[in-house]
Amino acid sequence: MLVGHVLQRDAAWLVAHDNEAAAPDEQRRIEALAARRAHGEPMAYLLGKREFFGRTFQCSSAALIPRPETEHLVEHVLTLVETHNKSAILDVGTGTGCIAITVALERPNAQVTALDISPAALSLARENAANLRANNARFTESNWFAAIATDAKFDLIVSNPPYIVPGDAHLTQGDLRFEPVIALADAVDGLESYRQLASGALRHLHDGGWLIVEHGYDQGESVPSLLRNNGFADVSTLLDLAGHPRVTAARWRA
Repeated sequence: MLVGHVLQRDAAWLVAHDNEAAAPDEQRRIEALAARRAHGEPMAYLLGKREFFGRTFQCSSAALIPRPETEHLVEHVLTLVETHNKSAILDVGTGTGCIAITVALERPNAQVTALDISPAALSLARENAANLRANNARFTESNWFAAIATDAKFDLIVSNPPYIVPGDAHLTQGDLRFEPVIALADAVDGLESYRQLASGALRHLHDGGWLIVEHGYDQGESVPSLLRNNGFADVSTLLDLAGHPRVTAARWRA
């Protein structure tokens, strides 16, 4: 993958030309990338891209790398948009924009608003939206719901927020070592993001609107319980491909 990236060739070409030597400058670039990979840097950052929901998203260390688990979240959002005729959607903590942009492209009649506290992440998300022509998605810098007008209402609020407990050993392992901590861990106990989301959703969801969140494999009881305690109904949790609870949806009844 690294050689193909530097040479701008696909795997079939590399196999067919495996006896050819790379030019000196290409060799240096390959070796530099290989050294970074050996140090553990994620392939998505080295290649500058990752596939999500059949589309290529630009990636950088400014944002979390899109993951297959989040595709389950998107699938559920798309189902709710279709079956309940929902069109106003808010994505909180958009990162690369993979959720907002995918929903916007799969449901062209929807109006998608995406928020992030990081200017660098928003710049990346806007680049992805422009590349993929997601014209019905707009991006706003915001600390949680701060930039949203007081009277603004949405049909769905969706988020893959930071949910790792500060100091968790996973933060020092694998790809997570290179991803922005602000997108991985909250400042309290792993549930603070969901308290913020529940509070904001109560103010900004239409009656009958949905809050859909991704969460950790070990939060399949704590997150649904938190939402029920905040007055949400019809709370349900979906499993990922590994059989772990991963996505919880809840409806707000004013």
